[in-house]
Amino acid sequence: MMEFIPVRIYDHVQPAGYRLLVDRLWPRGVSKVNAALDGWAKTIAPSNDLREWFGHEPDKFPEFTQRYLAELDENPAVAEVIRTLQAANAPTVLLLFGAKDTSHNNAVVLADYLKAKVK
Repeated sequence: MMEFIPVRIYDHVQPAGYRLLVDRLWPRGVSKVNAALDGWAKTIAPSNDLREWFGHEPDKFPEFTQRYLAELDENPAVAEVIRTLQAANAPTVLLLFGAKDTSHNNAVVLADYLKAKVK
């Protein structure tokens, strides 16, 4: 069973695993070489409208979670990302994000979502 771990891309110490960037926008100040990504799942990141509405305000996180889960359920790209992860057959997937708040972000929501979907 795969483990999904949200990890801030700016953290200097990161666990080993399949490295998947889950933000729609490239993180500022991170070079593509240093990111050492295995994939970039911008197609399943929150929509621009949802991202801008949320604005990383913790009070909005419950509503953000509901809206993002609804987007994921409607997004056909989710199936492709899941197939890619299953093909990679990595025991650990790092869901990389750029937000400063490590508890209230899309990677946290996506980790729970993927745990329920990926077998």
